[in-house]
Amino acid sequence: MSYQVLARKWRPRSFREMVGQTHVLKALINALDSQRLHHAYLFTGTRGVGKTTIARIIAKCLNCETGISSTPCGTCSICKEIDEGRFVDLIEVDAASRTKVEDTRELLDNVQYSPSRGRFKVYLIDEVHMLSSHSFNALLKTLEEPPPHVKFLLATTDPQKLPVTILSRCLQFSLKNMPPERVVEHLSHVLAAETIPFEEDALWLLGRAADGSMRDAMSLTDQAIAFGEGKVLAADVRAMLGTLDHGQVYGVLHALLEGDARGVIDAVRHLAEQGPDWNGVLSEILNVLHRVAIAQALPDAVDNGYGDRDRVLELAGALPAEDIQFYYQMGLIGRRDLPLAPDPRSGFEMVLLRMLAFRPADSADAPRLSLKPLGISQATANPPSDLVAGAAIAAPAAVPPQPAAAAPEPAPVAAASVAAVAPAPTVAAPQPLPEASAPVVDLPWEEPAAVAASVIPTPAEAVQESVSDPAPADDGVAAKTPEIVAEAASEPVEELHVETVAVVTEEAVVIEAAQLPDNDADDEPPLGDYDYVEMDAESMDYDFGAIEPEVIEAPEPSAAAVPATGLAAEWLELFPKLGLAGMTGSIGANCTLISVEGDNWLLHLDPAHSALFNPTQQRRLNDALNQQQGRELKLHIELIKPEQETPAQAASRKRANRQREAEESIHNDPLVQQMIEQFTAVIRADSIEPIDPIITP
Repeated sequence: MSYQVLARKWRPRSFREMVGQTHVLKALINALDSQRLHHAYLFTGTRGVGKTTIARIIAKCLNCETGISSTPCGTCSICKEIDEGRFVDLIEVDAASRTKVEDTRELLDNVQYSPSRGRFKVYLIDEVHMLSSHSFNALLKTLEEPPPHVKFLLATTDPQKLPVTILSRCLQFSLKNMPPERVVEHLSHVLAAETIPFEEDALWLLGRAADGSMRDAMSLTDQAIAFGEGKVLAADVRAMLGTLDHGQVYGVLHALLEGDARGVIDAVRHLAEQGPDWNGVLSEILNVLHRVAIAQALPDAVDNGYGDRDRVLELAGALPAEDIQFYYQMGLIGRRDLPLAPDPRSGFEMVLLRMLAFRPADSADAPRLSLKPLGISQATANPPSDLVAGAAIAAPAAVPPQPAAAAPEPAPVAAASVAAVAPAPTVAAPQPLPEASAPVVDLPWEEPAAVAASVIPTPAEAVQESVSDPAPADDGVAAKTPEIVAEAASEPVEELHVETVAVVTEEAVVIEAAQLPDNDADDEPPLGDYDYVEMDAESMDYDFGAIEPEVIEAPEPSAAAVPATGLAAEWLELFPKLGLAGMTGSIGANCTLISVEGDNWLLHLDPAHSALFNPTQQRRLNDALNQQQGRELKLHIELIKPEQETPAQAASRKRANRQREAEESIHNDPLVQQMIEQFTAVIRADSIEPIDPIITP
């Protein structure tokens, strides 16, 4: 006897043997038992979920010699003939090979005849969506009102291609995909009955590879039995399918959990030995992360589709929720960028290293294993706040009494900062101090420690000065008492900054700039160096005298009181021919011609534009005028407001008129008015621009 494949040998022959599809079986069983039979049934679903099998069982239920019921005997001649596929009144039609309208008409010509042996003539049309539109039209009338001895059973994997007229004439049943748990359960039963050794992990691999199709699962099991020489082992099935070992996926995740870059690279190297699809590997990691996130939100909802439920729950307890979401999002972006990498493996490695480099900062209450020092350094969300200036030197706790010494005039104290004082080993010539621009606060010589204790240093650029040749102390410049300092410090100030403070001791003194914390730091921009400093390349000294040039913008021309006439009108026509631009063009555009006496021309310039005027601009304007006139002219310009219209004012007037015309055109457009009336539309005046705006001269 020839070998029969498992998919055919274990095809269900009754509703009791069916696996899954409970929602369909319940409706069919109740209809058969109560004799509420429809004349047309449509079964939809993916391949291998039982469409044809259910149709054959229905044919047996309708024609069994024991009567119509949901439990055919399976032993009568009709049941045996249907199981063997040779029952004359069960007409199975492959619509994929008989799509023409002639084939459908030939089929329907025999509908009127009574069945030969059975109770009903059953037409089983598989892949019915492959019929042509003419075939559907030919089938419509018969499908709607067939003879009482005819039943139509239609099956398709793509119901969207069926006309609505066909769908409305049938009872439609949608068969679901088989979950991996159901597939594994059925495979275990079949292999146990066939006395074939197997491993449960291998069945899970087959169940996932079947992708919801029980027939595919049975076919893959046949292949696995042949590959494993009569055994179904996980290693053989994995090699046969070319799938990834999930243990290696968990190895990558555990390396990420521990922050171990070396472990991540080693895991990738082991994966590379199998020559995997790196995009597929990343997909498997995302799948595991998705299940871990579900386990954290609802542990009971974790599916055991891979047979690794315990490992998923273990990861869910070890990884913080924010890490899971971060890794998942990073993996999705990595899949998008993977085709752009030089090669898939390097792209995959960069995704994992990116996960390590940008992982969220540690939190005290989050479950996490300790990070290994080897590998990628972790970023912290909150940098340490106790930063100290690079050159800051703490003031001594107490200063012994010093002989009276003269101190140079203290430097200005500009808002929230005092200097830390310390002796320096070098002595240099005294340097002049900047002039004071704010009230002066002297430091108390007797209690420097008290002053240092009241100051919280922050990073600032230190200013160092060395002082030598101390002069005798002046009684008028005596050290102020701590009460004065406290009173000055208690005044509400926004910023206190000591530019330079000179203190004379027997040795040189180093002055350090510091800052007090500002309570309104969040509302103020960070302190910066706002003065422009020019560096002298030879002496490498700062030049504090250099000032940035001020940017001068020309004001908008105002409307003229009197229209241009006479010489002013001639200047309006002449100016565009000069071809001037920039500052010279702006000066000429705001002038008007007052008098012409031989070669002497007099222009009046609006004083509002005097900031742009200088001898260079007058010379350029004169040269342009000489070139246009072809002779040497002497141009005079006086800063007097022109009484007649200048070229700039004329251009502004033309622009305003053109803008007004454009707005009127929009407002008067019939279509725009209709939209305003029907849809309560609003015209945004700032969005209207002329198609051909007037360019300023």
